[in-house]
Amino acid sequence: MTGIIIDKDVDVRARDGIVLATDVYRPSGEGRWPTLILRTPYGKERFEQMNVSFDILRGVRAGYVVVAQDVRGRYASEGEFYPFTAEASDGADTIEWAAAQEWSTGTVGLIGASYFGATQWTAAAAGLSAVKAIAPMITPDQYFDGWAYQNGAFQLGFNLFWTLGSVVSGELGRGVAAGRIDARRVAEHLESVDHIDALYARYPISAQPEIVDVAPHYFDWLAHPSYDAYWKSTAPKEAYEHIEVPALNIGGWYDIFLKGTLANYVGMKARGGSSDARSEQRLIIGPWAHATNDGSFPELGFGVSSGVNAVDVTGRQLRWFDWLLKGEQNGVATEKPVRLFVMGSNTWVEADDWPLPGTEYVDFYLHSGGDANTLSGDGVLSTLRPVDEPPDVFASDPANPVPTVGGPTLMAGASVSANAGPRDQREVEGREDVLCYTTEALTSPVEVIGPVHLKLWFKTTVPDTDFAAKLVDVFPDGRAFNVAEGIQRVRYRNSECEPTFLEPGTEYEVVVDLVGTACSFGVGHRIRLEVSGSNFPRFDRNSNTGGDIYGEPWSDVRVARNHVLHSGEFCSRLILPVQKP
Repeated sequence: MTGIIIDKDVDVRARDGIVLATDVYRPSGEGRWPTLILRTPYGKERFEQMNVSFDILRGVRAGYVVVAQDVRGRYASEGEFYPFTAEASDGADTIEWAAAQEWSTGTVGLIGASYFGATQWTAAAAGLSAVKAIAPMITPDQYFDGWAYQNGAFQLGFNLFWTLGSVVSGELGRGVAAGRIDARRVAEHLESVDHIDALYARYPISAQPEIVDVAPHYFDWLAHPSYDAYWKSTAPKEAYEHIEVPALNIGGWYDIFLKGTLANYVGMKARGGSSDARSEQRLIIGPWAHATNDGSFPELGFGVSSGVNAVDVTGRQLRWFDWLLKGEQNGVATEKPVRLFVMGSNTWVEADDWPLPGTEYVDFYLHSGGDANTLSGDGVLSTLRPVDEPPDVFASDPANPVPTVGGPTLMAGASVSANAGPRDQREVEGREDVLCYTTEALTSPVEVIGPVHLKLWFKTTVPDTDFAAKLVDVFPDGRAFNVAEGIQRVRYRNSECEPTFLEPGTEYEVVVDLVGTACSFGVGHRIRLEVSGSNFPRFDRNSNTGGDIYGEPWSDVRVARNHVLHSGEFCSRLILPVQKP
């Protein structure tokens, strides 16, 4: 190959006539090559400069045409942007266009991360024969649970940050360029992003007049707090049977879309639309957050082998496509399908499936004398079943929520990356509204790899409330780093489609999904469980009334007194996927 030809802003016309601005990177000279397509709402020029999830020029040098496109209504493309709705048809039209070009072999792969990982799934569901493989990175399996909401709680931190920082800013920029919007409004908007903490604090969270006219999706999302037809119409998981190609799923333990990455792998293996789709799924999970992928965080790092550069994410995708688009027998076919980074031991492991075959699910029961509040309380976590113990009680006050500290976040505040990943939880654990249950110091390593769940028995004084939980690795020096976390809005404990409210004073069981992890708890470390009623502003605050959280006034909110039960038939327990030595 002697060079690279770059064709900028090629017009690709969608079926309704809208022009989608497209850049084409191709090898110079005569010939035909397989094509890799990425479609982004964040500006193709910006992606081409960043090369975060895929190095375009390296892809061309490896013998591919790479097509980068601004999705409908974003940057140089025509039309109006409304998240997800046009990606299936526009993606299919772009695939057909690319496959028909004189430089194309007619075979196509789809690439990209986050939103443009989502564009892969929706386009792949069209079932076009040109598509041979996809490589979705850090992306969900649906846009209700895992994007807008999680187990009934609205992902306020991410949704408002994404809407203000990505959607609105892009729309304002287009408006200024077209002479529709005064530049002063852009300056006001940027100031609002800088002061987003004040916007997080607004109640109800629908009180965001700054974005009413440029981001109607935000209010539509609030108007659909259950998994209904609005969400199902665009959900990749609803179309697995129509997706006939293998997928290389790439995610991070601290990524906001970890739940969806794991669900896509498991769901496609079970329901993919062809035998190849079901048998040739792949999964790679590293110690990464959505905005930090070098395996190093401000308070904890995972070693030189943990970053995407060390893993060579571009190289792994190219090997994947060399096999499926070029037919090269390069060893990918015989490799184990799952590759995971185990935090703590800081090693990569390969496995035959997720969850790992042979996993032992161990119950760690909650114990206390009724005073598990704070890390200095008497909360204990052990494999012994409790007999007769008093409950632990904490107040969940919407006016004083438990603050978000680290975790699988993508939000503003202490900068996007610094506010994600492993953070020392001791300040949070000093609050009276946080229950802490901790094991004795470990005498041998405990390797936890797989899904993590908390089965919690409780009673409360209100018709609805939230339970948030964290799995924490307590170091010998006392530092306490979050490993996995989850939340459950209790009105959606039985169904994500229909709410069911509580009878105050009655015992209930709720399952809190902490998604999953791979962590080796070392000798001298302790395993800790945190239980609270909030994780704000990652998730919105529950008003505890059973009413319309997104419209009711602040004067209606209530303080919940939540009793966590761990006695007799009401045995609350953390279920950990422990690997045998």
